[in-house]
Amino acid sequence: MSHVPSLTDLIARYLPPATEACPTFAENSRFEPIIDGVTYFTELAAHLEALGPGDGVYIAGYQVDPHLDLTGRVAGEAGYRPFTDVLAEKAADGTDVRIVLSAAEYPGGGPWLPIGPFLANTLAARVIRAWKPSTRETGPTLENRVLLDWSGPALGSNHQKLVVFSHGGVLTAYVGGLDLSPSRFDHSPHRRLRLGEHRWGWHDAAARLHGPAAVRVRETFQFRWQNTAALPPRFIAKNLPPEYFHLSSGERTVLNPEDTAGDLPPVPAQPEHPAEGTAVQVVRSYRPWSLYRHRGWRRMRRANVVRAGIQEIYQAMSTAIGAAERYIYLEDQYFHEAPGGDPRFQLYGALRSAARRGVKVILIGSGRKDPADGGDSTVRPVITHDLRRRVLDRLPVADRRNVVMYRIDNLTVHTKLMLVDDVFASIGSANFFSRSMVGTDSEITSTLVTTGDLVRDLRVRLWAEHLRTPLDSQLLPALTDLDTALGIWRREWLPAGHPPQTWRQAGLPAGFVPAEWALTPARYSPAVLRRERWRR
Repeated sequence: MSHVPSLTDLIARYLPPATEACPTFAENSRFEPIIDGVTYFTELAAHLEALGPGDGVYIAGYQVDPHLDLTGRVAGEAGYRPFTDVLAEKAADGTDVRIVLSAAEYPGGGPWLPIGPFLANTLAARVIRAWKPSTRETGPTLENRVLLDWSGPALGSNHQKLVVFSHGGVLTAYVGGLDLSPSRFDHSPHRRLRLGEHRWGWHDAAARLHGPAAVRVRETFQFRWQNTAALPPRFIAKNLPPEYFHLSSGERTVLNPEDTAGDLPPVPAQPEHPAEGTAVQVVRSYRPWSLYRHRGWRRMRRANVVRAGIQEIYQAMSTAIGAAERYIYLEDQYFHEAPGGDPRFQLYGALRSAARRGVKVILIGSGRKDPADGGDSTVRPVITHDLRRRVLDRLPVADRRNVVMYRIDNLTVHTKLMLVDDVFASIGSANFFSRSMVGTDSEITSTLVTTGDLVRDLRVRLWAEHLRTPLDSQLLPALTDLDTALGIWRREWLPAGHPPQTWRQAGLPAGFVPAEWALTPARYSPAVLRRERWRR
């Protein structure tokens, strides 16, 4: 009889050792995954509506559109109401509202060198600060409650995405990849959005946390608020067109208000949130320095960050990958390195070792680029250069068969999600590349191990979504059975006795009725194949 691992076994195997700075919350914090933006935004709207005097909402975002309606309505449509208007109303009624937006050392870059959403966030901060609630006779209520965080390396960003609600003293926290932007309001089968002449969808995820893990997320926001409020004054042009905000000529105004709202109120004792058989960690990435150029090139260190920085996410992911026995499933936007990374914190070697052990490595990427990345949105179905060079090319030919990469047609895969062996899950803001692992981009991610079915059920739901097939009682047994389900990704992974067309033909297995074929296997590029043939 095979040994059934206990929660203690899983914690020891799949999670890095707990520390005072990074505790493990065993059986006292709930972790609930959310897939895609419609569910996420609908929940945020319900939480906002319920807030009253003495409650709080704390938002840290990489990209925020102040005109977003969390119900999916657009301007001019009956019932449309921007979430900023709701925040301004709640602040007028006594709710503690705080927002930290990502900025940069050179806010917005320049008209010839746009850098991410930082210029848009500069404009968004101005809009939110000046907003007067439509339902109250009052002036702006958020003037000193929106901060632009321009700390960190010049090439990096403050990429954390979190929302924390305090309602009646009870915390509910969300961490994940979802920005507060209308293009994220999407769900399976991803047919509601268009990108020019192309069909386009947005696939994303978040984790809902309760209990001490939610307190940890709120502490992360408090850290960001305090560090951003402590930044020295920055000035930008006041009356120039938006594309010139990076200049300091003419009439000037401070980037952040001088009379910032004080520290957050204390967290009341949280009620019990029993979570039998589960353990949660909330992990982060930070570079050590708040400012790299300050008063004659003297650096400013972030408070409570050690000299080497914080790489909790890297430790969590490398530990789980190193523990894998059956499969590693990753969804990510890039799967390639970017400027600002660090080879010491790359995960390709860990994937390579897993494949050598016989672990099945499944990588899911975008079939259409995020428009913010610029250029043609089409993503060719090829394996990225870094995966090819750092993983596949260094494996024996037989072991390469343990690694597959797929792209999903007409979809931006923005999830930063990993599942391992149906017992480990991670959902957060950190991309797979090393700039997220080392903290060039500050990140937050939540991880879970469980003796229960939560990870398995999440895997089943995700794989059914990508197969574009209804998940009913007839299909459920085949997707639940890991041996059978792994055959989705490579025919040779099917158990003996299964027809070779299983998962490739409607009706095999029973209940498999795909509405379309959206999964495209990624291959070596034609140029690489030509070089390989020449060498042979």
